[in-house]
Amino acid sequence: VQLVESGGGLVQPGGSLRLSCAASGFALSSYYMNWVRQAPGKGLEWVSSISRSGYMTYYADSVRGRFTISKDNAKNTLYLQMNTLKPEDTAVYYCAADKGPYYTGTFVYRGQGTQVTVSS
Repeated sequence: VQLVESGGGLVQPGGSLRLSCAASGFALSSYYMNWVRQAPGKGLEWVSSISRSGYMTYYADSVRGRFTISKDNAKNTLYLQMNTLKPEDTAVYYCAADKGPYYTGTFVYRGQGTQVTVSS
């Protein structure tokens, strides 16, 4: 089982990035998929979740209206479109599979993360 994130980088405030998370060894449709992030010196923060079917999405208040979670079950890939980025969005972003939405302290599977830095 493997989750591999990509798409991170350095972007100016107000800019956009699209993160991808390629899954192997299991089907995305079998789990809720989540994005969480960890800023320097802080704990894991839940960002967004998507249901097994993809019909239900969930967002933290801090990103609602700016970020969009989606997935392509045929490609077994999860996405996070991030718009209007702010310096406080700077963090390592992880994708994770679990039995439900949100972050309850553990995940069934989690990737290694991709760095997102928002700075001028």
